[in-house]
Amino acid sequence: MNVIHSTPFTDAILARGLTKSFGVTRVLAGIDLTVPTGSLLALLGPNGSGKTTTVRILTTLLAPDGGTATVGGHDVAREGVAVRRVIGLTSQQATVDDLLTGRENLELFAGLYRLGRRQARRRAAELLERFDLAAAANRRVATYSGGMRRRLDLAASMVSAPRILFLDEPTTGLDPRSRAELWAVIRELLASGTTILLTTQYLEEADQLADRVVVINDGRVVADDSPAALKRQVGAERLVLRLSRAEDVPRAVVALGGTALGEACEVTLAVQSPDHLRQALDLLHGAGVGVEHVELRTPTLDDVFFELTAAAA
Repeated sequence: MNVIHSTPFTDAILARGLTKSFGVTRVLAGIDLTVPTGSLLALLGPNGSGKTTTVRILTTLLAPDGGTATVGGHDVAREGVAVRRVIGLTSQQATVDDLLTGRENLELFAGLYRLGRRQARRRAAELLERFDLAAAANRRVATYSGGMRRRLDLAASMVSAPRILFLDEPTTGLDPRSRAELWAVIRELLASGTTILLTTQYLEEADQLADRVVVINDGRVVADDSPAALKRQVGAERLVLRLSRAEDVPRAVVALGGTALGEACEVTLAVQSPDHLRQALDLLHGAGVGVEHVELRTPTLDDVFFELTAAAA
């Protein structure tokens, strides 16, 4: 499938000062976003940070309390119909019908976009082939695997060949193979000129796909840069200590001065020099904490995420 997009706007998505509250709970406290045409921006944040609310505002499903946003050059508050003509949306919940076949689902979506019957059949066939679903085209969606369902959901969002695509946690719940297959599809869409805003809980996903990463916490942007630049900001190597006993993790975190992160049987902290490594091991030994394995590794987006969200909490 070859999709040709016109690109009259330098920034496909532009938001300034978006605010939103539900009752007394403020969800967005002044979000700024810029997504250049033809790029992929990954929006990261803890649960409840405002990611989905931001997507719902940008796709005209929710009105902001304050601020402005344009998508494809159209104001989301005043030109909702025009915005919806240029976007596609794949939400966290699948929108396809289990009782219909894959082909019937896509032809139904094509009808909603007012394509003629012949054009709808042609578009459905094209998308089934493009998303590697042609062999299952006449099977009911209830028989599809999780990865197949997500590919069909993404195909449905592409029926109108939108130049701007919103993907709200599209790979949640998929196994590693299905996730990798969907990543390949997303890369091809990006290469064809589609602008993508992706929300995800998987830090590796953002690292693999994104041109830029925006991290939000408590309704505010706390970082906005390329994945490589964000990892450079963290700077120091990470020391991963696997402890002899999982129950020693809280004691190890206290012994290391509270700057370490504890999870399962491991404790992770930043190290600036070999002396810091020796000091950490001495502190743990003095606290009676046994260490089974020591590993030094370079920073990842996980480290960036934990550091930024902890600092902003």
